[in-house]
Amino acid sequence: MTPVELSRTVLHAVRRAVDEGELRVAALPERVLVAPPGPGGCGDYATNVALQLARPAGLPAQKVADVLRPYLLSAGGIGDVVVTGPGFLNISLRGTAPVDLVREVLRRGLRYGHGDALAGRVVRLNAAREVRAVVQIDAVARLLRSQGALVHAGCAGPLDAAWESVLGVRVDGVPDPVTPIHDDTAAAIDVRPVPAPADPLPLGRDAARWALLHPAPHDRPRLGDEHLVQRESNPLFRVRYAHARSRSLVRNAADLGFGGEPGPVEAQALLQALADHPRVLLGAATHRAPDRLARHLVTVADALLPLLPAVLPLGDEKPSAAHRARLALAEAAGTVLAGGLSLLGIDAPDHL
Repeated sequence: MTPVELSRTVLHAVRRAVDEGELRVAALPERVLVAPPGPGGCGDYATNVALQLARPAGLPAQKVADVLRPYLLSAGGIGDVVVTGPGFLNISLRGTAPVDLVREVLRRGLRYGHGDALAGRVVRLNAAREVRAVVQIDAVARLLRSQGALVHAGCAGPLDAAWESVLGVRVDGVPDPVTPIHDDTAAAIDVRPVPAPADPLPLGRDAARWALLHPAPHDRPRLGDEHLVQRESNPLFRVRYAHARSRSLVRNAADLGFGGEPGPVEAQALLQALADHPRVLLGAATHRAPDRLARHLVTVADALLPLLPAVLPLGDEKPSAAHRARLALAEAAGTVLAGGLSLLGIDAPDHL
């Protein structure tokens, strides 16, 4: 069960409690936040929905949590629910949750984490005629569309031809599928990051876009050759290298006659990063912050790299269930890296 699915499960439990008269709430929340437990918590995820509902329900948060607990326990995929602190619900998923997560990533492919949370929302993005602003608006539009929003991205003036040809920037576009936006109620948002201190074009498309998108919009980007070096000190290199290695392992495993099969793997940091991906995409879209996605991809890559040496059998060792499970997890992580890079407008080559 992914975080998005768990959020829907919690919201469904709230609706059932309201429908059966155990909670009296005039308006239900549109969505429920689930996140890794904080200090004093336990399990796989925690939610503060009971604290949100306490005042509208006229009950202490701990009482609301006690009401919701049996509804959550009856949901498929949830193994245990513990109430801690003032009313936090700590949720433990069933033992097959990591297996289900890897299967879900492989099933969705590059669209894992895409959703419809912003479906029906119309957004008009406006950028200054400045290279970082137009790269930012291009990435923000991609993120918003990945969550179902209808987006029109415009610029204060005509684009420099090199911004389009070298950096792959597209503005004044309409959402996919191509549908003109004629909605006077559309949210109008100005995208105004700190301008680029120099011309990023000499870096080329991928390094230039990363250099402009990886820092937060209010931070001054650096446009030096550090984005081109193929070393661990370069976050973009680590992300692309981790992806390329994952693809190489899939090819090498096929040469050895086996493929990936989701199964138990001791790689909690990587599994957590994959599970967080839908939440990160939604947050990056909602807050118009592609830097959140860029940093998340570094987290995924750094969690994947230690797993890679153990994926293939060594010497005369025969492929085992553990090798197949690690291969499936590596392939899933590579898929997340490729999908995330594509939303930033950056290529994810199979070979480096």
